[in-house]
Amino acid sequence: MTKEVFFTPEGLEKIENEIEYLKTVRRKEVSERIKVALGYGDLSENSEYDEAKNEQAQVEERIAKLEHMVRNSKIIDEKDLNTDVVNVGSTVVVKEVKTNEEDEYTIVGSAEADPLEGKISNESPVGQALIGKKVGDVVEVEVPDGIINYEICGITI
Repeated sequence: MTKEVFFTPEGLEKIENEIEYLKTVRRKEVSERIKVALGYGDLSENSEYDEAKNEQAQVEERIAKLEHMVRNSKIIDEKDLNTDVVNVGSTVVVKEVKTNEEDEYTIVGSAEADPLEGKISNESPVGQALIGKKVGDVVEVEVPDGIINYEICGITI
């Protein structure tokens, strides 16, 4: 069974735009590089040709991966979300119990995760710990430095 890949509408659009770019621009660029390299003659000692073929394989692999993600995508519809429990698409304010330091995370699918922007994957340790919890709940998360306890202070959409 193939697992669903969660996307916000914006995240799915970003992936679809990348697929379009790879198919229309990158494929042509790589094809041109291959044509030029073929003009150099002997393919057995033609590093430009080898590099271009490797790049072609990488582009095709990326297209296939992204198309697979789109085929298995599930759009996070804000209308289906509520602020009673944390779910994919929720924005959560948490307070680290030990330090009283607050952080805000938006729970997204793994394809959209960007920790530097506060977007964490529903599959990450913190994301998994928060899913299904309510305001006031304290969750224990195992991280590389040990264990962190977060109190959920707020849930928004």
